[in-house]
Amino acid sequence: MNRIALNMCIAFSCMCMQGTACINGEMMVEQSNKTKSVMDKELNVTKEWDKVFPESDKVFHSKVSFHNRYGITLVADLYVPKYADGPLPALAVCGPFGAVKEQSSGLYAQTLAERGFLTIAFDPSFTGESGGEPRFVASPDINTEDFCAAVDYLCSRSDVDSERIGIIGICGWGGFALNAAAVDTRIKATVTSTMYDMSRVNANGYFDAMDEDARYELRKELNAQRSEDYAKGTYALAGGVVDPLPSDAPQFVRDYHAYYKTPRGYHKRSLNSNGGWNRTSSLSFINMPLLAYSDEIRSAVLMIHGEKAHSRYFSEDAFKKLKGDNKHLLVLPGANHVDLYDNMDVIPFDRIERFFREYMK
Repeated sequence: MNRIALNMCIAFSCMCMQGTACINGEMMVEQSNKTKSVMDKELNVTKEWDKVFPESDKVFHSKVSFHNRYGITLVADLYVPKYADGPLPALAVCGPFGAVKEQSSGLYAQTLAERGFLTIAFDPSFTGESGGEPRFVASPDINTEDFCAAVDYLCSRSDVDSERIGIIGICGWGGFALNAAAVDTRIKATVTSTMYDMSRVNANGYFDAMDEDARYELRKELNAQRSEDYAKGTYALAGGVVDPLPSDAPQFVRDYHAYYKTPRGYHKRSLNSNGGWNRTSSLSFINMPLLAYSDEIRSAVLMIHGEKAHSRYFSEDAFKKLKGDNKHLLVLPGANHVDLYDNMDVIPFDRIERFFREYMK
């Protein structure tokens, strides 16, 4: 494992581990259409269309907010198909790890709303326009809970069929999606796209190159960072996608740069586009395996990955643990990891739609 790849494990462990605080704009357009909880907080969010993809004229778009069981208010983009009739099947989308809803998850959500689903793409706790302090923290528990909170919100809507709710997790959020599917029986179907197992990559490094001694040294380094953070009263960031690119950067780092650091996918609130995660976030992932109960998922799962993706082994190995004839693995010939972020010629939306309609009857 070369030095660049090792640094990735520490710096952005999926491309990863900033966003910035919420920017001024209008308040949430819509809350849950049931009683507003005292835990909901009014957050200022942007009012202009600031996605990295064009707005569709086939759906209605608005901002919504909801809270998770830790009392953190999450902000989401809601996409409702025009001319929809009756309670709709609904999807909650999040990811990639270190991205915001204005990037890939919003593209997925808007596209599937065009196909008849009510969808939300949300910013996770501590990032983007969502609440939570300190900023830029990732947590295997809280981020799994974010998906379950999104299901809470969807179940509360009168225009949603609560018996037909699914989730989509992209990149590192694929692992959180599987963890949510294992605990939340309201989730009828789950799609992971270009999945990362964040526990595995933080504990073992890329391509499982980190041994026990290296992991111990990483723990020492991160705990020393905790001491420094506490003494200074600040939280050091791990750094987003490396820029400028080193001459010996691995191809997958170049692929990330081509998305997060160019007009194709750059966003001012995206952690991977900017300063990255709180550095010590890696500690909880090292110690807490995300997929411990994935073999107990009874609902349907579709895992999608690119044949040429450096991360393909995460999906293949996770798929081996799944049980039942409602589990599917789709490997896309020639596709790399980042192709599944925004390449409309690669992302198999027809297959995703068929999957959800089959298993969310």
